[in-house]
Amino acid sequence: MIEHPEPEPSRPVRSWIRSAPGTHVWMLIIALTSVVVVIVPDHLEHVLLRRNSSNIHELARHPIRALLSSAFWIENPASLPLYVVLFEIFHANVERWLGTLRWLFIIATGHITATLISQKLVLMAIEDHRAPRSMVHVVDIGVSYGLATAIGVVTYRLPGPWRWLYLAGSVAFFGLPLATGGTFTDLGHAIALAVGLLAWPLTRHPYPRAARACFT
Repeated sequence: MIEHPEPEPSRPVRSWIRSAPGTHVWMLIIALTSVVVVIVPDHLEHVLLRRNSSNIHELARHPIRALLSSAFWIENPASLPLYVVLFEIFHANVERWLGTLRWLFIIATGHITATLISQKLVLMAIEDHRAPRSMVHVVDIGVSYGLATAIGVVTYRLPGPWRWLYLAGSVAFFGLPLATGGTFTDLGHAIALAVGLLAWPLTRHPYPRAARACFT
């Protein structure tokens, strides 16, 4: 497990960032790729998003690259501020609580599992003629699967009755779209949330120093 530096009261922002380095490096990369999406011509933006998608076509040709690169792009750069807030609320707190290595392992597992299962079901739907062949090249990028995984993990960070309230809200938020005819992305979100909830054994012995910090 990677140990994080002790807090520096005189430098709260620096201390906050250094206490969850993985989250903030990830967010920085997403900010940079979002700038790229904004400044390149429309036709090149389309190429970049497709090339960095974890769709069936890219998974078949470049599985490792597709799974990795898809986690560093968002389709709509205007949503970047929202993702910054969500990363600070969920990813940063999970990383600070469990340590960088455990956080990364859980989030990567959620992202990969949700991507592979959802795309496998898309492939089956195409083969059964229940989905158009064009779905092979669908743009499937973004950080939402990892975020859904972190949301699941946070369940075990909350005390008493708040845990069950939070769990019910999370299941409803990700489950209702799926129950009402959701897309393969909605299915991926539900799978990622389940991975986060199934990570309970990895939360039983949290990072000692982080255990003294309050959830923000």
